Amino acid sequence: MKRILNRCLAATAVVAALAGQAAAAPEKPALAKICTNCHKAEANAVRGYFDNVAFKAKTIQVRMDEAVELIKFDEDTVKVINGEGKAGDGEFLRKTKKGHEIKVEYVEKNGVKTAVRVLEKPPVKIPDEMLMKTADVEKLVALGPEKGSYFLFDSRPLPRFQEGSIPTAVNLPYPAFDKVAEKLLPKDKNALIIFYCAGPACNMSPGSADKARKLGYKNLKVYKDGMPGWLERNYGVLSTQFLKEAWIDKDIPHVLLDVRPAADATQGFIKGAVSFPATQAATLVKTLDIKKNAPVMIYDQKSGSDAGAVATSLVKEGFKRVLIVSGGYDFWQAAKYNVASGTPSAKATYTPKPRPGEISVDEFKMYAEKLPANVVVIDVRNTDEGNAGMLKTAKLIPAEEIKDRAAEIPRDKLVVTHCSTGIRAEMAYHSLRELGYANVKFLNAKVDFDKDKKGVYSITKE
Repeated sequence: MKRILNRCLAATAVVAALAGQAAAAPEKPALAKICTNCHKAEANAVRGYFDNVAFKAKTIQVRMDEAVELIKFDEDTVKVINGEGKAGDGEFLRKTKKGHEIKVEYVEKNGVKTAVRVLEKPPVKIPDEMLMKTADVEKLVALGPEKGSYFLFDSRPLPRFQEGSIPTAVNLPYPAFDKVAEKLLPKDKNALIIFYCAGPACNMSPGSADKARKLGYKNLKVYKDGMPGWLERNYGVLSTQFLKEAWIDKDIPHVLLDVRPAADATQGFIKGAVSFPATQAATLVKTLDIKKNAPVMIYDQKSGSDAGAVATSLVKEGFKRVLIVSGGYDFWQAAKYNVASGTPSAKATYTPKPRPGEISVDEFKMYAEKLPANVVVIDVRNTDEGNAGMLKTAKLIPAEEIKDRAAEIPRDKLVVTHCSTGIRAEMAYHSLRELGYANVKFLNAKVDFDKDKKGVYSITKE
């Protein structure tokens, strides 16, 4: 009997151990996927995209694709090296651009990571004789590969190429270079070959050029400003297949303009398209009321001439992500993709995709006025900010105190965090998720409180 009891206890211990393993949060990556092309994981360091910084909460938010790392910092002691190689303290973080690749080295004590050094990824060094400027690429693209006698390769991974590319470019992803280069590179080792990728700090195009050089190619160039630089002055292109698969099927927000005559659009159009006749473009472009960084796709019947003309007008107007759909509506029909009927919308709208965990302003306003029994609102601003004005339904717990005061936050309710801008609210959201809270949301908007009128506030979604 004692032996049986011991076996039962042992089995129970094994089951408990396995259950504990299953409940444990998955280990976070130390590098964003794109960083793995050139770097390996290091102890006490993360490489990813600079997502946000909150000076009041003394926290840096680094994104590694779908994962997020929150790292504390002391503004006076952390060493920051910017992309130009200049060193300074935490004040340098105010100028770090969102989405820039960074490396954060940290020390960890009692489960809290504190940054000791932050390094912005600098521009890749490329020999002057290999560099191509936007104007140089523009001239070649205008001629085309045959007349211009060039080969233009996009070194970014396929998913980025599918979102839009420079006209005439072929995708030769740096991560897959060794597997596909032989099929895509020209036989002539003296041919003009140009590589580009995601901008001055991206190493994929210089890396591709280096690999091509080792294969014996002599006339290699790098357009270091890449896709971002191109879109500053020009429109890009994407195929009907990529429009469908990379944007529409994935439900990624964008603006789709049908520049055919309005009468033609009523005979059939791509779902979600806005009627934007090329003949009226001079007026319509001026009144297009969407953010200048919104992705805008344009299609005509087939030739691309109308789409190109409208796209050029949009670029001149300051729009930064303009693409034309190659082959237009004819190619869409030929691929047997779904066609919408009726009358397309006459007004373009653009709403960026919510960040993971983001609550709508309308839903938040309901909780701000009347709090249901199954919801708790946490104001994660500092105490002095809270004393100057708070929502009547909120409880004040500063973002930097979330982990220490988690016992005050119920696990059986929807927890909604907010601050003055949304930055600390999102950080608190991630902190709570790490603590095992499953039902959490945050307000990604600006909240201002009237200094003179208690309880009066405004919410602005930027």
